[in-house]
Amino acid sequence: MRVLVHSDTDALRALIARDRVANVFVDSLVNQHRSAVPVAPGAYMLGYFMDDGVRLAAACWVGSNVVPIEATPEHAGYFARWMVAHWQPHASIFGPADATLAIMTELQSTGIKAQEIRTNQPLLTISGEPMVAPHPALAVSDSEQFGEILVAAAAMFEEEVGYSPFLGGEANYRRRVAWLISNGYSFSHAEPLGEVIFKADLGAVTQYATQVQGVWMNPRYRGLGLSASYMAGVVTLAQRHAPVTSLYVNDYNTTARALYERVGFEQVGTFATVLF
Repeated sequence: MRVLVHSDTDALRALIARDRVANVFVDSLVNQHRSAVPVAPGAYMLGYFMDDGVRLAAACWVGSNVVPIEATPEHAGYFARWMVAHWQPHASIFGPADATLAIMTELQSTGIKAQEIRTNQPLLTISGEPMVAPHPALAVSDSEQFGEILVAAAAMFEEEVGYSPFLGGEANYRRRVAWLISNGYSFSHAEPLGEVIFKADLGAVTQYATQVQGVWMNPRYRGLGLSASYMAGVVTLAQRHAPVTSLYVNDYNTTARALYERVGFEQVGTFATVLF
């Protein structure tokens, strides 16, 4: 196992191509920077090679987040031990459940603790038209909506993880929201005075698949039967970028799971997320 270099890019791309949906996050990063070497400060791409030292068998993005790629629990153990030896704070580990949980098991054996471990998150996809008519008012967010979208995004984040995203640096979060809007990856519908009713983002985008994140409904509009049409609208807008739309959801969120099933999503795998 070693840190990947620029000359490993083709091998990494081939590894990612084994599952374009499960690997969409790292696929989007590699496409942006055209290299196996991350540009983010303090980030690394680890690779596990077969005995011949040539064939890349698994990989792992290690940065503010940790994301295993085509890794077995055995591979994950090697990645985790490297992380311990080069420890830095991480916001989360997420990806296919077996590898994600194996990494955390190894970290726990050294005394590293997590704030929360979500062990069962169905990975869902849809291709083709949604089974529900899309909400006609859902649209790509405009840069003039930045302030209102930021408020909604922060509310979503705090509901999901239990603390404000600004604790990790307000400037970083503001840049992330602005980037999503400027690239056309933020979808929303707002009241006439600007308050957001519904929003969702594409957290990862490739020519093959997108991954929906940041889904949020204004509390004043919950329970009115609007969610399905909004999610159908998200699918329709996402399919302008790629044919497959994906997301992952907590297994205990039965309301959301029923909603996604109604729209036409089907389970294709299982993710897990570790929050620090």
